[in-house]
Amino acid sequence: MSKEHKEAKKVKVISTKKAPAAIGPYSQAVAAGGYLFCSGQIPIDPATGEVVEGGITEQAEQVMENIGKILKKAGADYGQVVKTTCFLSDMNDFAAFNEVYGKYFTGKPARSCVAVKQIPKDVLCEVEVICCLL
Repeated sequence: MSKEHKEAKKVKVISTKKAPAAIGPYSQAVAAGGYLFCSGQIPIDPATGEVVEGGITEQAEQVMENIGKILKKAGADYGQVVKTTCFLSDMNDFAAFNEVYGKYFTGKPARSCVAVKQIPKDVLCEVEVICCLL
């Protein structure tokens, strides 16, 4: 087995204190096979551990900042994100969410965006990403 193949098979947990700690038995992100798989991020301020106050704009900004900190820890940035999955508690927030989202994901990765009945801690949005590390 080549060295490159062995490296590609390794799984590495990515964790940073600059983003909220996982609130369950999972990792903030996992790097494997040249990709970074980030768990869904919700609008928790990592300094306080509390949900940020405000509406969808403030919450979406915090989510994007949390994602950015995880990407940075993995040596990546928003431009390397190839897929996002966005969860909104109310599809009426779609336009305002897109305003924030568009400032960060300028490379326009593939995306799914759905309304869900409830998100942990009753937040308004959650975003997970897949990022190419190569």
